Amino acid sequence: MTIVHKFCSHLSFPFLTNQPPWKLKLKLKLKLLTRLKHPEIWEMPQGGIEDGEDPKTAAFRELREETGVNSAEILTEVPYWLTYNFLPEARERPKIHWGTDYKGQAQKWFLFKFTGKEEEINLLGDGTERPDYGKWSWMSPEQLIELVEDCRKPVYEEVLSFFSPHLKEQL
Repeated sequence: MTIVHKFCSHLSFPFLTNQPPWKLKLKLKLKLLTRLKHPEIWEMPQGGIEDGEDPKTAAFRELREETGVNSAEILTEVPYWLTYNFLPEARERPKIHWGTDYKGQAQKWFLFKFTGKEEEINLLGDGTERPDYGKWSWMSPEQLIELVEDCRKPVYEEVLSFFSPHLKEQL
């Protein structure tokens, strides 16, 4: 018997605040969101890649659809895909959402810098998709690791480690 480990392709991205020059000594903040259906779960913005879509194009599209934001630029990306397994109690969510039994997610990560004003952030998105998120907050990398689901922590830690030189440049 062969067991196939299915991972859905997804992309995720830390999203940096655009701090005015006089605030550059403040701690770096990343944007986190909570799901409408699971408000206790915090995560970085993420979304799916459509068939035949380039991951960078998908990242900008998902950013716009999920947060209403157009004012952002990609600073860098993790050059490889990262995976994690869903928690056993969370395996039902993707089954309901996507109609198949995925074991986890394979994610392509991009580091965005937000260049707009906070008023641009709208969790209703751009109106093309049903909203997924209920709340958002700027948080430090340390807060992020504290609040994210346990199954995602190793990936988030690796992503933050990879992006660390770029994050320090923004301070």
